[in-house]
Amino acid sequence: MASDRPTPSPAAPAAAGPGGHGPDAEHLEALTDAVRSYRTAEIAMRGRSRDSMHLGRSDMTALRLLLQAKRTGRPLSAAVLARELGISTAATTVLIDRLARSGHAERRASPTDRRGVEIWPTASTDEEVRSTMGALHERMMAVVTGLRPEEYAVIHRFLGSLGAAMAELDLPDFPTEGPDAGAPGQDGTTSGGLARETDY
Repeated sequence: MASDRPTPSPAAPAAAGPGGHGPDAEHLEALTDAVRSYRTAEIAMRGRSRDSMHLGRSDMTALRLLLQAKRTGRPLSAAVLARELGISTAATTVLIDRLARSGHAERRASPTDRRGVEIWPTASTDEEVRSTMGALHERMMAVVTGLRPEEYAVIHRFLGSLGAAMAELDLPDFPTEGPDAGAPGQDGTTSGGLARETDY
């Protein structure tokens, strides 16, 4: 059975383009291939993480949001979780029911709102995620600590600029066609929902 672990890209040569003002086509392609290789590896890792916890993509996204809310001391309601995921309230109810049955989340009465209900991750979920992400963090730190200061500065600037370029990308709003265009998927999300993130 073929592994989903990507083959590491070979190290790119450090030559600059004509005049020393930037990479030539060969080195630019090698750099973009390295970025794609990392993204492929990260997507595969997240898939293995979901599989190890027996969760779907939208479930794992919801758990990350719940854990972030727990760390800040501001638990989420079902309505807020639905908004963050970009799915309907009905789909969110189904998702929360599923997480509750699997022991990953629980509903609690709000201490400040007699009719309010808060959604909390369970202690076992926190431990599972810490175990998975802890190993990832150690590997990342091992790579970072192997960098020289000048390498760190260049990579930090590159990743920051790359992230800003992606965040600021303004995509056109193409018209929908057909009766099913923009309709919710099986998990209740539409094409704009976070839970339907496409792995390019």
